[in-house]
Amino acid sequence: MYTRYPLRLVFSAIFAWCAGLIGFGLILQHFGGYEPCPMCIMQRYAFVACAAIALIAVIHNAPGAGRRLYAFLIAASAIAGASVSVRQIMLQRNPPAETVCGPDLAYLLNSFPLGDAFPMIFQGTGDCSKADPFLGLTIAEWALLNFTLVALVALWQLARRTPERRRFG
Repeated sequence: MYTRYPLRLVFSAIFAWCAGLIGFGLILQHFGGYEPCPMCIMQRYAFVACAAIALIAVIHNAPGAGRRLYAFLIAASAIAGASVSVRQIMLQRNPPAETVCGPDLAYLLNSFPLGDAFPMIFQGTGDCSKADPFLGLTIAEWALLNFTLVALVALWQLARRTPERRRFG
């Protein structure tokens, strides 16, 4: 049996979830003493991308191919953010032998061409390998869990059959 979930409801939920995560991250940073490393900032950008695409999808409210395009873009952003989370978790579980605090993201992006800055970001720094647990998981593990949730909802939006798809097969 087909149950219709309005497009705006699903995309609104993705937007609200990602915006809430960004807000919570800012609260942890400014009031909880958790300073973000370059990889954490990249994960925030991925959540912002998911939220922005979901907001555009809510405003546009496009059925059919439009819905699938927005869902694909959200899933791609969430998967990109999840890959950064996985890399950070690997760094946290296997920290480098020498811990050196590297430059922050703004310095890297302003001082180096983009092609040189990205590899430096993903190498991680001493900050990126620091694992501060929050409610039993590190922030990177929480981010991976949330990216997975967002990607699954977006992939469900991408794959689900709607009335316009049922007519054509």
